[in-house]
Amino acid sequence: MTLIDCDRHVMEPLHLWQDYVHPEVFKEYPVYFRNDSSLETAAQDSIQNAGKTAKLPPTYYIGDHPILNKWGADIQQETAKRPRNTEDRKLASSGLGQLQSMLNDGVDRAIIFPTFTGYIVNHQALPASVSIEYAKAYNKWVLNYCAMNYEKMIPAAVVSRHDPRTLVNQLKTILEQGFSTVTLRPEPIMGLHLGSKEYEPFWQLCEQNDITIAFHGGTHLHGPTVGADRFSSRFSLHACSHALEAQLAFLSLLEGGVLETYKRLKFVFLEAGAAWVPYWLWRLDNICYEEFPELIKDKLPNKPSHYFKQNCWVSVEPQEPCLNEVVKLIGSDKLLFGSDFPHPDHEGVNAECIYQETSLSKEIVNQILEVNPLKCFGRFRG
Repeated sequence: MTLIDCDRHVMEPLHLWQDYVHPEVFKEYPVYFRNDSSLETAAQDSIQNAGKTAKLPPTYYIGDHPILNKWGADIQQETAKRPRNTEDRKLASSGLGQLQSMLNDGVDRAIIFPTFTGYIVNHQALPASVSIEYAKAYNKWVLNYCAMNYEKMIPAAVVSRHDPRTLVNQLKTILEQGFSTVTLRPEPIMGLHLGSKEYEPFWQLCEQNDITIAFHGGTHLHGPTVGADRFSSRFSLHACSHALEAQLAFLSLLEGGVLETYKRLKFVFLEAGAAWVPYWLWRLDNICYEEFPELIKDKLPNKPSHYFKQNCWVSVEPQEPCLNEVVKLIGSDKLLFGSDFPHPDHEGVNAECIYQETSLSKEIVNQILEVNPLKCFGRFRG
């Protein structure tokens, strides 16, 4: 059995930023750990009142700004009390360690994604020039990280969306470096959503060069993630950030005419599950599309489900419901598997989980683990 992991992460070591970011940019906007005294005091009071003690980990900063949004004393306290997957995170900090982790998990090949870089590059407080420099630095570093074995580790490049006028030049550099996948946050960035006309030259160049676009959400971005305007708890923020943003990302591409215009573009929705797909496409097809068809017929000559089947792939969670309905609607060839290694909300997810816990047939599982990734991500080195 071959297992291709379509969502595996690095843990960026702190030194990479000083090593790879332009010195003048790093001097003005350094990335570093800092102990926040106000959080420390609040958390220690809370812990002591509960009869417990804990030393809080430092906070990740860029310049004067914390990298994670709404990362308050409560979640700091829980992080300090429940350290998890320390060994996995250590392995993910180097290419050699990542290869060892893949061997441990029976993973043949993996698409490699960042962990903290997306929070830095898409941080709404950063100037565009700084965001771009941090994206460039990560891309150089992750190429070296994956150079341990380019056949087994396929890196996804990061781009800065702060200034859409720079996207084409960023992508040209990415193409010259040999990337075949780009990862984007699903949210609007600096006031522009994915269907905004400013991105059209970028989408065109992606299609011309067979670039796969992988959307990967995350909780605690300094940006307009769904739910961040009304919730502050980790529970509610995490409930919204992945699945709801995936739905809105698809809608944004649909509304902006991207899927109608660029029929060969490949879009991947990761770590949001797949159970949202039947409901969302049903609603878009049968309620929204049918309500006032004359208003959208020029932009969307086909129903929304047509475009999902034409352009999109989605990763599955082994235990989630409705997977047979997903297959019935969009086909088994549109499903992928990602472990999310080494992040703690997906600990222990591997190929055996899919075989044992999913409702799908063994034939479909085999397709998900090997055949579909090759079609979706296309160019594998080696």
